[in-house]
Amino acid sequence: MISVLQKTAEVYDINSHTEVSVVLSNDEYIHALNLQYRGKDCSTDVLSFALNEGEESEVIDGPEENLLGDIVISVETATRQATEYGHTLDRELAYLTVHGILHLLGYDHMTEDDKQEMRQEEEHILSLLGMNRV
Repeated sequence: MISVLQKTAEVYDINSHTEVSVVLSNDEYIHALNLQYRGKDCSTDVLSFALNEGEESEVIDGPEENLLGDIVISVETATRQATEYGHTLDRELAYLTVHGILHLLGYDHMTEDDKQEMRQEEEHILSLLGMNRV
């Protein structure tokens, strides 16, 4: 997973003072978060919580760090999806990590064009890691 984060940082020129937290959870935990923050009463595969949305906040006498946000991945759902899509759990976790980071960087999939752009970016990063879609 670290190599996925590093490659994404390299591709998007994210500086070394940027922090992202990644939480590996179960379906129960991500279900609770999905309900609390998105009003959706179901589990999901990945959630992203950006910390720098909207206007920039002023840093006073603090370190030059960029707290990009949090990514929560359900390993239970990732395991099911890996089986369903016919690839490894490592590949699915890598995909979900990239997907989560792209959300933190402002990508979305609300329209078909946005979805295609995001998918291209995901596959580009995964291909650089030798994790092409099967």
